[in-house]
Amino acid sequence: MAFHVGDRDEAVLENRRLMCRALGAEPGDMVAGKQVHGTEICRVTGRHRGKGARSLESAIPDTDGLVTAEPGILLSSYYADCVPVMLLDPVKKAVGLAHAGWKGTAGRIAAKAVQTLRECFGTDPGDCLAVVGPSIGPCCYEIDSPVLEQFKKSYENWPEMLRRTAPDRWKLNLWLANRRVLEEAGLKENNILEAGLCTACHRDLFFSYRGQSGLCGRMASLIMLK
Repeated sequence: MAFHVGDRDEAVLENRRLMCRALGAEPGDMVAGKQVHGTEICRVTGRHRGKGARSLESAIPDTDGLVTAEPGILLSSYYADCVPVMLLDPVKKAVGLAHAGWKGTAGRIAAKAVQTLRECFGTDPGDCLAVVGPSIGPCCYEIDSPVLEQFKKSYENWPEMLRRTAPDRWKLNLWLANRRVLEEAGLKENNILEAGLCTACHRDLFFSYRGQSGLCGRMASLIMLK
């Protein structure tokens, strides 16, 4: 589904055409950011329609989060272990996506997406619904001391997200970290759904960067207002 991992462009475009057909959309309706494991959020409008749909070069630069209130624009982001966070404000009729790898999670990108919805569309976080999609789980995501130190800086409650597996190794729960970020941003506990599916454990269903030693395709996370 992504252009940046060595798959043939023709195959990526055909997969995107099939995906859009299943969703009742056109490939030209898609918008994608050029993901850099950062925390930049872009407000997507009609002028962005088609950005990143047919090439990586046309994607919105240095962007890991997208929000829009325009119907018919298909927001997309791409994954193989990182956490897809999907947001819906059913009151103000706005949606968002956040690509939350460990760097984005440490940078609280999900909260920045909620804040962007609030600033752009008047979203009340208490109205928002969120999905923390399939990603590498706490069963498989092992980190070292430098990553741990980043989470200590970002999360006062970091101990609940980690389990020590060796003197200098920990298993990190990205699902819980993103849940806590969303709750602190004002979402209600019951309005956050975790898929609870580990991409590394379920390689029959998902691509996994770690599980496949970096040699894998990418999955897409998609959201659109009708």
